[in-house]
Amino acid sequence: MLEVRDLSVRFPRRGGVLGKVQDYFTAVDGVSFDLPQGKILSVVGESGCGKTTLVKSLVGLVPVAEGRFRLFGENVAKGRLETSGRRVSDLVQMIFQDPYSSLNPRQTVSEILTVPLLARGVKQVEAEARAKELLERVSLPVESLQKFPHEFSGGQRQRLCIARSLMVRPKILLCDEVTSALDVSVQAQILHLLDDLRKELDLSIVFISHDMQVVRALSDLVLVMYFGKIVERGDAKTVLTAPQHEYTKTLLAAVPTIKRQGC
Repeated sequence: MLEVRDLSVRFPRRGGVLGKVQDYFTAVDGVSFDLPQGKILSVVGESGCGKTTLVKSLVGLVPVAEGRFRLFGENVAKGRLETSGRRVSDLVQMIFQDPYSSLNPRQTVSEILTVPLLARGVKQVEAEARAKELLERVSLPVESLQKFPHEFSGGQRQRLCIARSLMVRPKILLCDEVTSALDVSVQAQILHLLDDLRKELDLSIVFISHDMQVVRALSDLVLVMYFGKIVERGDAKTVLTAPQHEYTKTLLAAVPTIKRQGC
């Protein structure tokens, strides 16, 4: 589904009176990985290790300095597949961490959901029918179409974000810590929803998280990032039960556990 090879992202450091570029900070350094069809690939690591920057680079939100990636065997250049000409956004959609800032507060749910299809030339009636279908799929009432984002809870907003990402029928979802801003009980609901949608729609998912318990429960494959580089990779069971790299061992050791204390 997705092949990434030697991908690097750099940000300029400016200084001096004129703010000229002094040097560059490497946020993602030569990352390579494959995402199989229908699988969940989790990328883990501490805050600031480059997880979010990595997935943003795949949808063009930050520029790629070096490397390449392919979708369905086709090279990607300037946001399109070189052979077929299809847009990357038709195949890959991103769900952001904060459901409060990722929805336009001035738009109704109907506008938020239908705009992606209308921009692609789909008729209004068909776009609205698709919006109603997806609201039902994410367990929200059809009456939600006429409401604004501020009228929903955090969990409901994240469901709206999931529905919006599915409007164009993508094949890959990039989930950037989609449960970190939610209560624990709501987190479980969103994770179950994503897993159900993956199975029903045959989606592949890149799941960004720092919660090792969530990764353990949800993932098929795991990448461990440290200072912009992949330091360990493998199937989830192997990486999380028998880690080889010292950094992975440190991450797992930091997971809180409940131990019975003797009287």
